[in-house]
Amino acid sequence: MKKQSIAIDMDGVMADVEAHFINWYNKEYTENLSKEDIRGKSESKAFPVDGIIKKYANSARFFETAPVMDGAVEAIRRLQKNYEVYVVSAAMEFPISLTEKRNWLKANFPFISWKNIIFCGNKSIINTDFMIDDHPKNLDPFKGETLLFEAFHNLKVKNHSRAKNWKEVLDFFEI
Repeated sequence: MKKQSIAIDMDGVMADVEAHFINWYNKEYTENLSKEDIRGKSESKAFPVDGIIKKYANSARFFETAPVMDGAVEAIRRLQKNYEVYVVSAAMEFPISLTEKRNWLKANFPFISWKNIIFCGNKSIINTDFMIDDHPKNLDPFKGETLLFEAFHNLKVKNHSRAKNWKEVLDFFEI
């Protein structure tokens, strides 16, 4: 019997880029911004400096040094037992991220085959059974079942099933 498939986003789902953006911002501007300070704000309004997210996303070593989201490694290992798991990242917007994201995956998720890594520009081409993502813009056109991974910028979104963390992802898949 063929396993059902899951597409999992990297940034904000596997990689804790929220904490990473905050750490880079606090280091550069000698601030004490916290996750609570940006909670509920859009990406464009979350930081006091305009364009800071794009600046950091276009910076060398940003993606390669992002921390792993708590519980992600073990949860994805468990999901792989019952599902065909693909990592899907809209990496083309930040070309510097392509090699860095591949290196990050190799270092933190060495059990995910290169054949199951998809870097694209638009996730609407993805045809898995499920998609886990923190951006509704990627989930809205998706034809399968969606799971919105909670992030500071998506707290007001109500039209997708939601997971606050990797434990809730496993609960969603009844694992």
